[in-house]
Amino acid sequence: MTNSEKNEESATHYNLNESIQSAIQLTIPSDCVGMRLDQALAKLLPHFSRNRIQSWIIENRVILNQQPASAKQKVWGNESIQVFPTSTLDSPSSYTAEAIQLDIIHEDNAIIVLNKPAGLVTHPGNGNWQGTLLNALLHHAPQLSQVPRAGIVHRLDKDTSGILVVAKTIEAQTHLVRQLQQRTVKRDYLAIVLGKVAKNGTVDAPIGRHPVHRTKMAVTSKGKPARTFYKICEQFNHCTLLECSLDTGRTHQIRVHMQSIGHSLVGDSVYGKKPAIPESFIQELLSQFPRQALHAQKLTLSHPENEQQLSWQAPIPEDMLDLLQKLLHPPISSL
Repeated sequence: MTNSEKNEESATHYNLNESIQSAIQLTIPSDCVGMRLDQALAKLLPHFSRNRIQSWIIENRVILNQQPASAKQKVWGNESIQVFPTSTLDSPSSYTAEAIQLDIIHEDNAIIVLNKPAGLVTHPGNGNWQGTLLNALLHHAPQLSQVPRAGIVHRLDKDTSGILVVAKTIEAQTHLVRQLQQRTVKRDYLAIVLGKVAKNGTVDAPIGRHPVHRTKMAVTSKGKPARTFYKICEQFNHCTLLECSLDTGRTHQIRVHMQSIGHSLVGDSVYGKKPAIPESFIQELLSQFPRQALHAQKLTLSHPENEQQLSWQAPIPEDMLDLLQKLLHPPISSL
């Protein structure tokens, strides 16, 4: 080994020792047996890109059983892994912190649970580079600039309101992502759908990109498995209030699944249709609702630090509540 190589190796180990407290500690689980190390880490740390993980392995930032590892090295279960992520890569530090008000339900050292209003984009992109939840989080907790996606582990559509959890550390984010993968996070929604739903049920149908309209999702045999449970909360003349629970978390899952059984969400401009209702007042009321009538009402998960099972609820928003009250008590002049 040349002096220059020795110096490089020493510098690498010095940097790792300095950042020991930011290391991600992992144990290879049984479902990763036989995988290459980079494949196993991509599965265990899905919020980091495969390229980023491979570069960390090359930079000796991944330690397997106390030794630097190679990307192609096979793992066989129960190996001890330490990952030392770089703070400036895969982080939201390039985004601007903005003083946007947040409705925080719970906050501690590991997580933030908040109630997202309809109209707020979760993450910058597609022409929405400012005024997003991520920008607001960076202002509320500047340390989130060191966490991938500012700690966001799941999203709600722009026009869906309700409860979200955000991780404040990489360790908490990893723990939450694993819970989502293992489907142990319980997410319950309130949805107002068109038509009278006859009985409680389940939609078990794969969801993928629409074969023609690529900006939309659809039930398709080439999609990923998706399952939504729904039960009737209340029936009205021309629509139904449902509680929908996710077993999986596909893009637009509830909206696509409800459309597939003939009960599109009220106000859904992408997957819905104009209601054909004889009563002009009800038709106008439903047609003019400005967004999909969908609200993430309840979230249940295991706390990343102590495994305690916790649950939070976000009250139904004013616009959906107002719609339900008008459906229950239409003005006499419309009858």
